[in-house]
Amino acid sequence: MRSGAGRGRVLVARLDDAGDVLLAGPAVRAVRTLAAEVVFLAGPNGRAAAELLPGVDHVIEWHAPWIDHTPPPVSRNDVAGLVGRLRGVDEAVVLTSFHQSALPLALLLRLAGVRRITAISNDYPGSLLDVRHVVDENVDVPEAERMLAVAAAAGFLLPPDDDGKLAVRRPLPDILGLLGNTSGADKRTYVVVHPGTSAPARTWPAGLHRQAVRELAEDGHQVVVTGTERDLTAHVAADVAVDLGGMTTLAELAAVIEHAGVLVAGNTGPAHLAAAVGTPVVSLFAPVVPAVRWAPYGVPTVVLGDQQAPCRGSRARTCPVPGHPCLSQVTGEQVVKAVRELTQ
Repeated sequence: MRSGAGRGRVLVARLDDAGDVLLAGPAVRAVRTLAAEVVFLAGPNGRAAAELLPGVDHVIEWHAPWIDHTPPPVSRNDVAGLVGRLRGVDEAVVLTSFHQSALPLALLLRLAGVRRITAISNDYPGSLLDVRHVVDENVDVPEAERMLAVAAAAGFLLPPDDDGKLAVRRPLPDILGLLGNTSGADKRTYVVVHPGTSAPARTWPAGLHRQAVRELAEDGHQVVVTGTERDLTAHVAADVAVDLGGMTTLAELAAVIEHAGVLVAGNTGPAHLAAAVGTPVVSLFAPVVPAVRWAPYGVPTVVLGDQQAPCRGSRARTCPVPGHPCLSQVTGEQVVKAVRELTQ
């Protein structure tokens, strides 16, 4: 990464999940062009992803009470500890989703002595922001581009030879030992199925995942099942797929996905990890958030799921519609067809 010392020690903040952090990658690289050092402030669910981003020199982890889905109580000591860790930062670029506020963190950054802060804010920021980037939140923009625009508002631009896509640090770990006898680990001949998500509303039913794995195998594909929930991955893999449930770090998962022909996954971090390593995605996408914003960015993608379902735009974490129709009506046959489309 090219860098300059002109803007000093710059903090980039994205405090939610791994996928959101990966989508911040292009913005981080833009900041790196002028910063002497880039510090990334991540939540506990995003730290591993932040450590994979090119251009990040140091990661600070903090559990923000106004961001996380299981927020911790506000603690004077915890807040004071963060303020102390932020001292010495010259400038900050605070990245948020459309439903999040940058102002609580901006206040803490001010208390830490940060001289220049940039963020999106629909609320009046007073003296908390130096650069208030205003966007029309009714217009759906890919999240990676939205964050890159915040960096640009702060004066950080990608160099001409950077394509603005997602990326991870190289080299990735050697995963041949994990895959055992799975052939073609260097030829993209297997399909990865990742059945887990962080929210039930975004999850394709386990039984349908299991059926799709069997149909993919019958169609001639080797299948590798990944995830952190071992009971779920074992059920989905059954006796026809390689089960890597609970066996990979995020960097190892990136390597497994990189060597795959296609990833089959919901709207979850590994879908963005696939985008970062250039692997096509069959996206089982519940429309509780817009696919335009959060579908895999910059790679060939087939989006499955009823994007006009009644749950559309609800941001629900648990499906509000009986039967979860937006995803439960997707069939294994459709997944097989989408995989064929992306591999031929």
